[in-house]
Amino acid sequence: MRADYEIIQRWIAPDSRVLDLGCGDGQLLEYLKKEKNISDIGLEINQGDIETCIGKGLNVLQQDLNKGLKNFESESFDTVLLTQTLQAVSYPDILIDEMLRIGKNCIVTFPNFGNWRSRMHLIIKGRMPVSRFMPYQWYDTPNIHFCTVKDFDVLCQQKNIKVLSRTVVDHSHKDRWFINTWPNLLGEVAIYHITK
Repeated sequence: MRADYEIIQRWIAPDSRVLDLGCGDGQLLEYLKKEKNISDIGLEINQGDIETCIGKGLNVLQQDLNKGLKNFESESFDTVLLTQTLQAVSYPDILIDEMLRIGKNCIVTFPNFGNWRSRMHLIIKGRMPVSRFMPYQWYDTPNIHFCTVKDFDVLCQQKNIKVLSRTVVDHSHKDRWFINTWPNLLGEVAIYHITK
C-alpha cells in the first residue's frame, strides 16, 4: 500500500460513505472497505483500472473528472478523496468546489512542485525535473497544473475552505519536523483534509 494511504486512512471514519475520484486500481478503496467497512464508490477513466476494481468487488463508475460531478447530490458522501490527481485535471479549483459540495469533508493529495529538489533541478539543469516520484518528461506528463503547498494554502484562503489538517511529507511519506518548518521548500507530497 502506498505510504500516503496510511496517513489518509486515519482521517476516515469507520462505516462512512467514501467517494474516491481517480481511484486507479482501487487499492485505497479496497483497504478502506476491508479495514474501515466503508460504503465505496470510485470514479476512474482508465478501462483497465476499472476492470481491476470490479475484479476486487469495488463499486466503480467510468467518469471523466473534467466533466464535473453534477451526477452526485449535495452532501451525499462523508469523505471525497482526490489522491495524486489534482494536478492532472483541467480545472482543479472547480473540482474542489464540487468535492466540497458533495462531501462533508475531502482529502486532497498532490506533489509539491515547489520543493527544493524541483527548484535545484531547474536551476542546475534548466529542464523540468524527472524523478522516481515524477517519472515523466514535460511532453508526456499527465500533470497539467503545477501546484505548490503555498499555492494550495492561498486557494483555500481565497475560497474560505477550512483546513482540518495538513501533512507535508518527503518522498518516503515521512513527516519530519524540518518539513513542517518549511513545508513549501522541503515537502514533496502535500496531504490536506478540508471542509467548507
